[in-house]
Amino acid sequence: MDRKETDAGGLAPPEYETIRYEVDDAVLTITLNRPDRLNAFTGVMLTELLDAFDRSDADDRIRVVIVTGAGRGFCAGADLSMGAGTFDFESRPDRDQRTEVPGRDTPRDVIRDGGGLLALRIHRSNKPVIAAINGPAVGVGITMTLPMDIRMAAHGARIGFVFSRRGLVPEACSSWFLPRLVGVSRALEWAYTGRVFDAGEALEAGLVRSVHDPGELLSAARRLAGEISEGTSAVSVTLIRHMMWRMLGADHPMEAHRIDSRGIHQLGRAADAREGVASFLEKRPPEFTMSPTEDLPDFFPWWEEPGFS
Repeated sequence: MDRKETDAGGLAPPEYETIRYEVDDAVLTITLNRPDRLNAFTGVMLTELLDAFDRSDADDRIRVVIVTGAGRGFCAGADLSMGAGTFDFESRPDRDQRTEVPGRDTPRDVIRDGGGLLALRIHRSNKPVIAAINGPAVGVGITMTLPMDIRMAAHGARIGFVFSRRGLVPEACSSWFLPRLVGVSRALEWAYTGRVFDAGEALEAGLVRSVHDPGELLSAARRLAGEISEGTSAVSVTLIRHMMWRMLGADHPMEAHRIDSRGIHQLGRAADAREGVASFLEKRPPEFTMSPTEDLPDFFPWWEEPGFS
């Protein structure tokens, strides 16, 4: 595919070192691309993924994002090539790279979890995100998928929250996400034991939506992305994504009622609602024209992003 077609402004995106960024119709596929290391996570990969999600939100042609891995793995977790000192960030030679990510409000004297920076960025995404877990997903390789909306796995994929076996704790905000996805008891079992389990167990627990033959996984993810992107309002989908995620932490359903009411009121008088009703009555496909970069209602965002302190 011509790389020039992938940039929001019509120019080729940076030549990423560790990921591929490919747009086909309305779907962006981000491929973790260190197959010789089972796509192990690095500081460079973090920076490139953050940039890729920024680009996605700025490009109204993109309706859905799929994240997958090159080769036989999804992501084997953090790159451990620095040996026993891998997680001793104070003494690492790349300390500056790990403590200060441009534009992310990170003081130089504070070390922030890179997986958490990525999870928070995915959480803020204006586009639905599908994880196509094509192989081993361990440590940050699985926790990075938790703020994604839908996870699909290949038969043979192995998953592990292995932090207790490395003398660490779960990262990437997974102590918030994982219990909400599978319940606190299952989350604690997986985190306590650190054991690696198969896609069937992930499916039974609700961590993944479906399990597929390896050769069919990406096609299945693209079919689902098409169901999301075709015949739906991009503005509606953006608001639905944020409403569902934000209400997970709400104290009372009244908080949802307030946002529902504002959304129905403002979108109900806008062009996409008129088109949605007219196309239904006229028995034709809708032609929605509103975009997330230009037409989100004036109350969006209705929340304040907390700072890191």
